[in-house]
Amino acid sequence: MLPALLYFIIFRYIPMANAVLAFKDYNVVAGIWGSPWAGFKHFDLFFSNPVFWTLLQNTLGLSLYALIVGFPIPIMLAICLNEVGSGFFKRTVQMITYAPYFISTVVMVSMIMLLLSPRLGVFNLGLQALGLEPINFLGRPNLFPSIYVWSGVWQNSGYAAIVYLAALSGVDPMLYEAAKVDGASRIQKIFNIDLPGIMPVAVILLILSVGSLLAIGFEKVYLLQNPLNLGSSEIIATYVYKIGLLNANFSFATAVGLFNSVINMILLVLVNAYVKRVSDMSLW
Repeated sequence: MLPALLYFIIFRYIPMANAVLAFKDYNVVAGIWGSPWAGFKHFDLFFSNPVFWTLLQNTLGLSLYALIVGFPIPIMLAICLNEVGSGFFKRTVQMITYAPYFISTVVMVSMIMLLLSPRLGVFNLGLQALGLEPINFLGRPNLFPSIYVWSGVWQNSGYAAIVYLAALSGVDPMLYEAAKVDGASRIQKIFNIDLPGIMPVAVILLILSVGSLLAIGFEKVYLLQNPLNLGSSEIIATYVYKIGLLNANFSFATAVGLFNSVINMILLVLVNAYVKRVSDMSLW
């Protein structure tokens, strides 16, 4: 266990000390520890910013939307694949659903832009063929969350289903045989054998997902942004990049990052405590 422990100590725990930067006015010459103290100045600047509540609303909205939509779909996909009898068809579907996961974020965003292009996009060409007016999908703030979430579902669901397929492979075959003898239907097998079999894994993954609600991915949102959809696409991560990093305000960026981490930790502890109270499953 020593190599793994050293990895976490060196690359995870020791860098935590640099979070003190959030409470200082960072000076490149003086360094992190030599810079003057600023107290909660940068936190006050962030909380008093007029766009704070908009950023928080957009971040939580995208995260909750992605969690509500993206969490159950891999479970349903894994159960469907588990019910497929044909080996060739099952392997083909697995390959097709897994493949999008390995597409880079930049390529994925380029594909989305091409498909949704107002002039040459496949969707708008279809609308024009039906006699309808083309839609600037990426220019409408109300459509941005759905574009972000459903493209993510298409890209990640197949890979996320691997964990649930592994859990289903560990279910005792005797349970299926007993259910068959008792005359259980396929739906009854799913609800009484499959779902209870993957429930421990699903609960752990749900706790971890809730614990990272504010840690929504930066790259994809930033690349999909434009001046027209900024009202719904500006999240905490993109704001920190523009205000904190591009302007070299590292103390402000660290303060916002620390705020994110603390909120995520609180959510993780609360959800884990609740799940532990209502069931026997929890992270600790």
